[in-house]
Amino acid sequence: MPRTVSSSPFVPLRRSALTAAAALGAFALTTLPAAATATPAQIATSKTNGVAYLKTLQAADGSYAGSGLSNEWAFSAFAAAGTAVVDVTPGGDASKNARTVYRNLLSTSGWPSASPVVTDYERGTLNAYAAGIDPARVSASRNTFADIYGYWQTAEPGYFGPSANFNGTVFAALALNGAKTQSGQVRVPQALRDAMVTRIRANQHNDDGWNFSKAEGNPSQLAAASDIDMTGAAMAALCVSGVPNTDTDIAQAKAFLKSKLVASSGAFNAMFGVNTDSNGWAVSGLNACGINPQTGDFLTSMGRTPVDFLISQQFNPGGGFKYLPSDTSPSAYASIDGLRAVAGGGFTAAPPVPATAGAAQWVAQGSFTPGTATKLALTVDDGAGGLKVCSVGFTPTGTTTTLGAVLDAAVTAATPSGCVTSITPATGTGTVTAVNGKANSGSNTWKASTDGSAFTAATRDRTVNAGDTIALRWGA
Repeated sequence: MPRTVSSSPFVPLRRSALTAAAALGAFALTTLPAAATATPAQIATSKTNGVAYLKTLQAADGSYAGSGLSNEWAFSAFAAAGTAVVDVTPGGDASKNARTVYRNLLSTSGWPSASPVVTDYERGTLNAYAAGIDPARVSASRNTFADIYGYWQTAEPGYFGPSANFNGTVFAALALNGAKTQSGQVRVPQALRDAMVTRIRANQHNDDGWNFSKAEGNPSQLAAASDIDMTGAAMAALCVSGVPNTDTDIAQAKAFLKSKLVASSGAFNAMFGVNTDSNGWAVSGLNACGINPQTGDFLTSMGRTPVDFLISQQFNPGGGFKYLPSDTSPSAYASIDGLRAVAGGGFTAAPPVPATAGAAQWVAQGSFTPGTATKLALTVDDGAGGLKVCSVGFTPTGTTTTLGAVLDAAVTAATPSGCVTSITPATGTGTVTAVNGKANSGSNTWKASTDGSAFTAATRDRTVNAGDTIALRWGA
């Protein structure tokens, strides 16, 4: 059984057969020829029918997310298939479109739960982005980038959330690197990307794949069998972090996946057997790395590919995908994972231009709301390997703020603490000359960047806008 994608996704849970078989009706199955790769026409039909099925998962109030198992991962599949989430409405009621309803949910103080984990915010980031909601600017109070930053592990830099739950770090890399700015810029600095990449590499097993739990420094775990689905996710995390698909670790992971191919079907033989979800995650990993899952290493001796297998799991014309080959009805999660992979998607995708007249491709909180508490994401790089990452809580007094005000707040209101312990000057509007006791020295000075922009001289009066992802760096 595959890893469940629940209200707290990526936690190492396994779905029961009953849950896997949960469905919204059964349809007649149309199978592919016995030995043929999926054609562009077949893929186009799969996408059209898959989108139609995912639209049936929308509740009458327009929602996809709710208590228990949640279907908001449909947004990443919609985007990959070319459907704007704002165009998905119950019965044509545009006031209840899926994007608006999801944004309202993320904006509530009770979301995601009373005891959230980092993967909640990673899920929210990836799906908000696919829905056309700027995840760092969901609302006056919600910034999911800052929420993720708050789970940085100071004692184990590069991990987000407890390191034993390695998938929290994999999906941090997917979210922080994959959810780009509206103009397509990676928001986080290279030092943070490198730290996550280092940890992901260190967790690659001896068989060249990955699993959901931490393996770094543990010979028995490194020797354990890897998962198909987490190998796909980890590959994608490396590639969206800037690692080329010619990299040795990617090439080895590719070989691991190839070794699991079933020649007769094109499926990957996953840890819990052949199933749509695991195969979908593996194909999404290949997609994210720009590796064609229908050619070369992934075209079997019997002329089958992983995409063939996924389409063979789809009921047509209904469009839902079954979880196991033996199932007789579709599963919501299998349908999401299957469609996203067949459509060529990784684990998120930029939102398509909406078809709804007047609907914007993106929605975002444009400015701070004075008096409304919020958070900003901050990294401080001392140039000597001492990277600090934190979420800074503060209450703005205007529609914009300043870098000085954010750094001042970080001294007392950062999670984790210790991100900023001191700043010089402590008042005024001038150039920042020292942070955490490290002073400017010749050409090595403190510089600042927001949302991945070029680093320029850090000054206390530098304007900071709602949702800006802030990076400080000491160096030339």
